[in-house]
Amino acid sequence: MRTRLLCILCMCLYGMTPLMAQSDKLIRELEDRRARLQKQMAETEVLLDSTRRTTAGQLNRLALLAGQMEERRRYIVVINQDIETVDREMQAADDRLSRLEESLREKRDRYAASVRYLYRHRSIEEKLMFIFSAKDLAQIYRRLRYVREYADYQRMQGEAILRQQERVNEKKDELARVRQAKQALLAERGREMQALESQEKEQRGLVDALRRKQRSLQNEVARQRKEAARLNSRIDRLVAEEVEKARKRAEAEARREAEERKHLAEPPRQTAAAPPKLDTADRKLSGSFVSNRGKLPMPITGPAVIVSHYGQYAVKGLRNVRLDNKGIDIQGHPGAQARAIFGGKVAAVFSLDGLFNILVRHGAYISVYCNLSSTLVKVGDDVSTLQPLGTVFTNAADGNRTVLHFQLRKETAKLDPELWLDK
Repeated sequence: MRTRLLCILCMCLYGMTPLMAQSDKLIRELEDRRARLQKQMAETEVLLDSTRRTTAGQLNRLALLAGQMEERRRYIVVINQDIETVDREMQAADDRLSRLEESLREKRDRYAASVRYLYRHRSIEEKLMFIFSAKDLAQIYRRLRYVREYADYQRMQGEAILRQQERVNEKKDELARVRQAKQALLAERGREMQALESQEKEQRGLVDALRRKQRSLQNEVARQRKEAARLNSRIDRLVAEEVEKARKRAEAEARREAEERKHLAEPPRQTAAAPPKLDTADRKLSGSFVSNRGKLPMPITGPAVIVSHYGQYAVKGLRNVRLDNKGIDIQGHPGAQARAIFGGKVAAVFSLDGLFNILVRHGAYISVYCNLSSTLVKVGDDVSTLQPLGTVFTNAADGNRTVLHFQLRKETAKLDPELWLDK
């Protein structure tokens, strides 16, 4: 019987036991995630301190402001997700508290009933009469053991109630901390919404200023397009040359394999429908590169923000201003370095208008790093992931603006780098 009583008591005590640190751990994880995003935003907001009154400067500032507003909107989305998570945790904690309180009430009722029973049979004489009124010695022993076990059960029940009360108090404290975390999140969201509204106001002001000098704006956009066309033409030619080199390597490998089979008197393989484009090493490297899609590091060191996206898009609020980017533009701090997004081999290093540009081959894929003031690698060098390639140019005449132009190709096809990077 004693064993059975102990089992019942343990089931009552531990059957509904929650992980007490669950809510606190969740809140800490959410806080750590937001702290990283806050740090990133704070570091990139410093970039806004540099600005110029020229059309080019205002257009660049508009692009930087748009990039930072995107970051802030993503951060607000994260806050909203965290609020939903905390709401769910509050509901779960409230449910756990209700179950604990219900279990505590049941324990108290059972304890009160047993106390009333003991009170009615509290005298030693009654206990002795109960024991010695047994018919034989075996029954006397069983009744004596029952009295002892009942007393032990009563004591354990009282201790269990005290422990349960402590758990209820702990759960109330936990629920209070979760509610406090939600209030902090709501306040933080309010601050970020205000900051976003302030940025949107500044954005409207910049757009209005640029509208007033439409001709100057069109001239600046045309100048940028012309520079981009010259750069892309050079990159296209170098990429095509690199693709041709890869094709020749693949054909040479295929010929070597055919010669080896011929000398070994092996039957020739069935002729492929199309000649190979990549040799074995390039195919292996390409497969490894593809498996890291969405996980590749940013191609610039330090805090940075994407200020111009891939593809054709209009500038919000400006008439007849349509940009076409073959890659992305990433603004960082002065002194930032371009770094390899993956292991590979330097395929080309060339200079244009006094600035350096680097192509790194990763099998069928080629990453392109432009607008460097100096380089740390040369053609033919093997590079590893995150290896510095050169220093990004800082334009002292444009408020120390430091922008890396980055492209990604699969052979000659242009890709959206943002789909491959872990931003």
